[in-house]
Formats: sequence, C-alpha cells, structure tokens
Amino acid sequence: MTRKAIATPSAPNALGTYSQAIRAGDTVYLSGQIPLDPESMQLVSGTREQIHQVFRNLRAVANAAGSEFGDLVKLNVYLIDLADFALVNEVMAEYFEEPYPARAAIGVASLPLGARVEMEGVLVVSA
Repeated sequence: MTRKAIATPSAPNALGTYSQAIRAGDTVYLSGQIPLDPESMQLVSGTREQIHQVFRNLRAVANAAGSEFGDLVKLNVYLIDLADFALVNEVMAEYFEEPYPARAAIGVASLPLGARVEMEGVLVVSA
C-alpha cells in the first residue's frame, strides 16, 4: 500500500517529525491539531476560539486531502479540563451534521504550547 503525506499552508506547520496527515488507501489519518493560527503560528485566545481554531485546522487538512468533514469517521479530543466537554459539543455541532463521527474525549495533564485542546481524526474517502 502506498502512503502519501498531506500538507497545506492553510493549517499550522508540523511542530515536530510528523506530517499534517497521511493517506493510506482510502483512509486519511489526521495528526493532532492544536489551536495555532497558521499564519502567525501563535495560539489563539479563549477556550471557545481555541476549539474553533482546531476545527478550522483539521478542516483545512481534510480539504487538502481532497475530503470534507463529512468523511470524518473518528475524532479524538484531548482536553486539559474535562469541564470544557460541553463547549466542545456545542462548537462541534457548528461543523458536523448527523451522523456524527465516532469520538473519544480524553482528559490530559498538558498539551503542546499550553493549548487547552487538541484533536486528531480519521477520514475515509473514495478515489
């Protein structure tokens, strides 16, 4: 099976030795995105805006893979405060329609650069 790296300037550059996404067959694995503005490479302020920025970053990478959010089948959400879970649900409803992707929400001690949220996902696409 061939693997293809996906990259776009519309999402933050990788902060380490990883790709923004990898396509393998009909599956695209989206690397974790934190709420960095892709132009300034700075974290956006406020929890709600951080959640929105993460979704914008993930959507940009999905689009670069020739896909859309509707193709997302699995989403992992990492939060430094699980009290933000309801806010994630509220914001997520602005980006997705039913059937929603399968999802996990995990509380973590910290995230890169002091972010409050990070998300990664899996897309299944055709052709």
